[in-house]
Amino acid sequence: MKRMKLLLLLFFVHFISVVKADEGMWLPIFLQQLNEKEMKAMGMKISAKDIYDINKGSLKDAIVIFGGGCTGELVSSKGLLFTNHHCGFDAIQNNSTLEHNYLQDGFWAKSMSQELPNPGLAVTFIVRIEDVSKKVLDGITAGMSEPQRQSAVDKNIAELKKNIKKESYQDVLVRPFYDGNQYFLFITEVYKDVRLVGAPPSSIGNFGKDSDNWMWPRHNADFSMFRIYADKDNHPAAYSPNNIPYVPKKSLSISLDGVVENDFTMVFGFPGRTTQYLHSAAVEQIMDVLDPVKINIRTQALSVIDGFMRKDEK
Repeated sequence: MKRMKLLLLLFFVHFISVVKADEGMWLPIFLQQLNEKEMKAMGMKISAKDIYDINKGSLKDAIVIFGGGCTGELVSSKGLLFTNHHCGFDAIQNNSTLEHNYLQDGFWAKSMSQELPNPGLAVTFIVRIEDVSKKVLDGITAGMSEPQRQSAVDKNIAELKKNIKKESYQDVLVRPFYDGNQYFLFITEVYKDVRLVGAPPSSIGNFGKDSDNWMWPRHNADFSMFRIYADKDNHPAAYSPNNIPYVPKKSLSISLDGVVENDFTMVFGFPGRTTQYLHSAAVEQIMDVLDPVKINIRTQALSVIDGFMRKDEK
């Protein structure tokens, strides 16, 4: 019986190692120590430093937070970027009128002078990331109440921010990960002069509407194009006719060679959050309680909005 138990244990250990998934979600600062060898074995031709490097241009300098949380990617040395059509939707709509309905007909600037400004729209670059968990959780004990714990965390973060070295045009963010078990500091640069360059008509760029946004394969051209502008020193600046196209540390090159089966694939971007480690009871609550309530409320609210929209194009 003991021998049988040992054999079963060895079988399950081997089985788990065989079925272990290769996918996952990682912060770029950990790729070198956690994933680089595995990623190279899967066909990756660049290094972890090509993805994240604070001393020279790397992939992180070509991938930006667009607006409130979308992902954008720089594709030229003159600040040109792509994002999703639905991410640029608000800017396209704000620039539209009944006479120039860019949502319906699309928009293409034929020169930089025709690119359209967008007050309130910003693009954020991640300059560097640091694990500051030890400093933020210093003095935190298991016996603390939640308000006591949060108060101590807030004080530690405030003290931490005082001593961070950064440029005057840079910002500091400290964010909790894994339900507050880890904290990471982000040095960012926020560019607030972002102009609309081009977008296809909604019939193409937004075909299938938001329902199709969560399906694959997609059946639309879900993109819009913008350009980042900076001051004469390439630093963030408010909108000005005197601003010049931003020169990135890194931009993506586009291959026309296409792809073949088993090519290495990696997604780099800014998910708002992940529920990868959510307890099954919480997943059940979302499915059976929270989502049905939200769907009911939003269905009723959207029906009111839709009624007015169909009566008045403006």
